Amino acid sequence: MEKHHLFSNFKADLIAGIVVFFVAVPLCLGIALASGVPLFSGIIAGVIGGIVIGFLSQSQVSVSGPAAGLVAIVLAGITSIGSLEGFFLAVVLAGVIQLVLSLLKAGGIAYFFPSNVIKGMLTAIGIIIIMKQIPHFVGYDKDYEGDFAFWEASGSNSFSSLLSSFDFLHWGVTLAGLVSLVGMVLWDNYKPTPLKVIPGAIVAVVLGLLMNVVFIALNVQGLIIMPEHLVQLPVFESFADVKSTLILPDFTQISNAAVWTVAITIGLVASIETLLTIEATDKIDPYRRVTPTNRELFAQGTGNIISGLLGGLPITSVIVRSSANINSGGRTKVASIFHGILLFIGALFLSQFLNYIPLTSLAAILLVTGYKLANPATFKTMFKKSHFQWVPFVVAVVAIVLTDLLTGIFIGIGFSILGIIITNIRNTSFVKREKINNQNYLKIELAQEVSFLNKATVLLLLDKLEEESKVVIDASKTVYIDDDVIEIIQEFVTIKAPDKNIEVKLTGFKEHYGLENSIEY
Repeated sequence: MEKHHLFSNFKADLIAGIVVFFVAVPLCLGIALASGVPLFSGIIAGVIGGIVIGFLSQSQVSVSGPAAGLVAIVLAGITSIGSLEGFFLAVVLAGVIQLVLSLLKAGGIAYFFPSNVIKGMLTAIGIIIIMKQIPHFVGYDKDYEGDFAFWEASGSNSFSSLLSSFDFLHWGVTLAGLVSLVGMVLWDNYKPTPLKVIPGAIVAVVLGLLMNVVFIALNVQGLIIMPEHLVQLPVFESFADVKSTLILPDFTQISNAAVWTVAITIGLVASIETLLTIEATDKIDPYRRVTPTNRELFAQGTGNIISGLLGGLPITSVIVRSSANINSGGRTKVASIFHGILLFIGALFLSQFLNYIPLTSLAAILLVTGYKLANPATFKTMFKKSHFQWVPFVVAVVAIVLTDLLTGIFIGIGFSILGIIITNIRNTSFVKREKINNQNYLKIELAQEVSFLNKATVLLLLDKLEEESKVVIDASKTVYIDDDVIEIIQEFVTIKAPDKNIEVKLTGFKEHYGLENSIEY
């Protein structure tokens, strides 16, 4: 497997960090606005998510920050506790709960998320991004950036908001957005070789800025993009302004039952959302690296403790920023850390300049990101698989789009489990010693049906094989093997076994499994 040290992609990671920074600014502000906390609380969470969690996490491409999926919990939590100071204490305690979950090795739950549902999650998020960004693209900014729920704060839903946005079309915003989008796509496909390191997202931002400069210079009424359609970072005149903005946790409320209820809720929901995002991010990582889930919970817990201590929102790993990072060429955690540094510098020193960036240019970036996640080719690939794969995939996509991330995921998983029950899948494999050509082999005989629930068992079994051992993987009695398990076996045969000098023989695998038998009985 190709190794990648921290600075192996340094220049491209810095560029990707800039792109993620541009995307993160309105999301941090929008989520803070929707959560009923000071705008700077969203920036604090973004900074901590980028720098602290970026440094502690062993995920190379995921990006953490305030999550839209926690907005409802935050709003309800502040109301039930009765003060922001008590709520930020709950965020600190939620981080402590995540540290405990890490020590208890609870991150292993990530292995039980079936890949077809995770792919459905990625596709659904792509569709949601497109639906939610089109209104911002045409100048309808009634709902906050980062609103990914089907039912919106305005009382409308994703579909009605999308349709009604064209009633409020702003020609200057739309024209700048189109120029940004077309320029980004053309640049990504035809950019000159000497400038190949610069992603189209940077070009989109520059073009949007230039378009508004032209509108202002020509004084074209009706086209000039007004402040409500631009990034709106709070402007600080001095560090005293920053200090006065901070709201710190009130530790005298440690015995408040409402604080603990909110803390437990945030700790559990944030952990599940993070594990889902990490699993999804690993799927779209070009190098297919696997993130240690328990270490991720430790990183997230530490980040939430610090965020709460500084008056920041709760943090999770977030798929939108992670996808933007990967699409922009980010390959190591340098990109996430650098985006956090830029958020810190930008919020304190550059806000008056950043406030000239049109939201429509950032919407153009996210539209491209959404299309890559919801690429029609994904549907074609899934429909070529068995109904055990594509039915939960489609159910997850529809459920997430029409509800929210966690609800849709659990509905998708429910359909996967239902399929398992219906087909009476057995969850066992048999291991025994066998002689082949007078040599001792460890024979792993797969069960009649091997589902995604066997993923963790098969993964751990293969990982525990000693170096220089000899093993036979026998699928001759197997009728169905889930794609997740096939991927694990393929990775073991092609990467892990050679690294450990393990001799592997395969038997009984069908052609459509994509594995070639090396022996037959």
